This record gives sequence, structure tokens and C-alpha cells, in this order.
Amino acid sequence: MTKKSDPHSLQDPVQLDAVLKRMKRAHGQIAAVIRMLEEGRSCEDVVQQMAAVGKAVNTAAFILISASLKECIMDGKRDQVETTEKLQKLFMSLA
Repeated sequence: MTKKSDPHSLQDPVQLDAVLKRMKRAHGQIAAVIRMLEEGRSCEDVVQQMAAVGKAVNTAAFILISASLKECIMDGKRDQVETTEKLQKLFMSLA
């Protein structure tokens, strides 16, 4: 039976701020997409804005995962195999 470790939350305030800024940017971009659709803007313009949303969210996720990885590596108390599996699963969810 595998031992369940405590869930990890990001502790680095600089990295957390970076993730929050990107997510707030994505939030604004999603609002812009909705507005564009309601206004009947061209598909090309809407898709470009949607791509920007995707990039902002993916970048935030990569920042979160990489910062979490750094914290987990520095914390030798965590189960390294379980941590590696969780991080791999997170990275694959973005692929």
C-alpha cells in the first residue's frame, strides 16, 4: 500500500505572484474572447485571442509545476518516486 503524502501548495511568493499575474491576464483575455464573439468579430481575430489565452494558461501551469518541482527537490522529506510520478502526470496533462 502506497503512503499518501501531503498535498503540496506553492510556497515561493515570487513564483506564486508570477502564476497569479498570468492567470489574471488569461481571465482578461477570456472576457475579451466573449466580447468579441458577442460583437460578431472575425473568426481569425477570435482564434488569435483564444490562442493567447491558451498560452497564458499553459505558461502559468509550467511556472507552477517547475516551481513546485524545485520546492519538492529541496524538501528531502517527500517520497521522491511519488513526487516524480505526480509531476510527470502534471506535465503530461499539458501536452
